[in-house]
Amino acid sequence: MPHVERPDGARIYYEVRGNGFPLLLFAPGGINSQVSFWSRSIINPFDFADEFTVIGMDQRNAEHSPGPLKAPTWEEHAADQRAVLEALGVTRTLLYGGCIGVAFVLRFIREAPEMVAAAGGQDPVGFAEGVNTRETFFAMMKPTIDLVRQGGTQAVVESAINNPVFVMNNAGGPFAARIAADEAFRREVLALSPEAYEKIVRDYDDGLWGRYHPFCSVEEEFVARCPTPLFIIPGNDPFHPTAISERICREAPDATCLEVDCRAPEKLHDTTRKLRQFFRAHAR
Repeated sequence: MPHVERPDGARIYYEVRGNGFPLLLFAPGGINSQVSFWSRSIINPFDFADEFTVIGMDQRNAEHSPGPLKAPTWEEHAADQRAVLEALGVTRTLLYGGCIGVAFVLRFIREAPEMVAAAGGQDPVGFAEGVNTRETFFAMMKPTIDLVRQGGTQAVVESAINNPVFVMNNAGGPFAARIAADEAFRREVLALSPEAYEKIVRDYDDGLWGRYHPFCSVEEEFVARCPTPLFIIPGNDPFHPTAISERICREAPDATCLEVDCRAPEKLHDTTRKLRQFFRAHAR
């Protein structure tokens, strides 16, 4: 199982399929942004491995990518992603993200624009007036905060072992996957006071959703000067508001944007074809 070792002890899992121009994927799933979630996606970009080198990865703290007991930053995530490319000798790539993966896409472009030929995204996360607020996202951490206040870190550990997938069991907290898999890490969590654990979780939340508005991972002005061609498939729910996709499409200098119903069964084949054509056109 290939991993990239990071300076702070995180181990970033990745996998490679196919052969051709590189296409790096940032999976949906929020904190659980992991390779396995692409199999549930309306579009699975691993299907493009027939003509691209498709690179999937688990972000730190997701499934096979254990990270240290601290809140990560968007900068750290981008550095992890770049480290995966460097390990593979990739100097230029296409990007594709889903959900939180679109926020990763924007941040990676901000950090390393010279490495990105073009980028696609489905269901971008973000903030839209009248649809959601930061509290919409912060609420995902509330169950683990409530649990540690009631039962201490022992209760959190038990919850994480019972179900280590955060998006299915918020009470297990953002480190649930490693708690369930790593006994030494489990002891590290158990050694924390409830107050210390809660602070880490709140820092985690604030680092993801509290720093940049409305695009989550980059300054508001960045999209208007984004140097990279974009292809956007809009979302349509409180975590992936259509309005945030429309704003990206309106402000980005070079954006190809589809209608929100492009994922309808009768349109999905054509949507996938257009995405593939977009990648072909920019694979250089």
